[in-house]
Amino acid sequence: MRLGVLDVGSNTVHLLVVDAHHGAHPWPAHSEKVVLRLAEQIGPDGALTEVGADMLVKAVSMAKAAAAGLNTDDLIAFATSAVRDATNAAEVLARVRDETGVRLEVLPGADEARMTFLAVRRWFGWSAGRLLLLDIGGGSLEIAAGIDEDPTSAVSLPLGAGRLTRERLRLSPEDDAPPSARAVEELREYVDAQLDPVVEEIVEVGWERPVGTSKTFRTLARLAGAAPSGAGVWAKRSLTRTGLRQVIGFIRLIPPRQLTELEGVSMGRAHQLLAGAVVAEAVMRKLDLEKLTICPWALREGVILRRLDQFGPR
Repeated sequence: MRLGVLDVGSNTVHLLVVDAHHGAHPWPAHSEKVVLRLAEQIGPDGALTEVGADMLVKAVSMAKAAAAGLNTDDLIAFATSAVRDATNAAEVLARVRDETGVRLEVLPGADEARMTFLAVRRWFGWSAGRLLLLDIGGGSLEIAAGIDEDPTSAVSLPLGAGRLTRERLRLSPEDDAPPSARAVEELREYVDAQLDPVVEEIVEVGWERPVGTSKTFRTLARLAGAAPSGAGVWAKRSLTRTGLRQVIGFIRLIPPRQLTELEGVSMGRAHQLLAGAVVAEAVMRKLDLEKLTICPWALREGVILRRLDQFGPR
């Protein structure tokens, strides 16, 4: 069957279409995304602005049309932290439903962690033993650990790269100067304080293989010397804490608008890269991780796998 997954995130609206059936590897048939930066459309009152809602409706409508043109059997649409945290989320979801016919499901942060953990488990298999998952998104950080397909522990913290860039570093894509050393240190202290309450819970579960996934970790790994995306999903990639610290020491001196000149750094996320790197270093340090394996599968694949499990053998 052909499944479409529409992921409304803090930075992008991403449509992934795959050919899949229960028990088989989902093969991508089509992928497209539009950069909306919805999280930057959250007003002082915590509500998504009318402009942001307009952009979202248009993007969802276009994605629905694209999925229909590809003869998808089902379209699974979900939203993460930007919509989840908006004070007018219910109104926005109702408008999207009324104007596009698409029902967006808001995923709680812990469910994000569980779905992503499922994808990582399926990618590495049972032989990987107890897994630790780290996923830095635009609005939140997900951490999960366990030995089964459903993690023993799954937590979500408001430590997304985009959120911290806006609220702590106060950077924009057009900035001509990097943040001050003081601002970076204050960010590190803030991240450490947010991580402290969950470290013991994760450590108690334990792990044999720590894994990082999604765009932030992939980009940081590439900057630290991992294989480029052109090498394909089967190329083995990793990120060491030493390599990450070297990357931070380099990128913290570069203005956001110049980071796009680095390989693998997209224009839409360049200004968020330093904040994401600070979070990555903090969580690796707090959990005493020297190395992460990078997994090419993440939340969207987890959502697909969960839906296939619900359908069962066909």
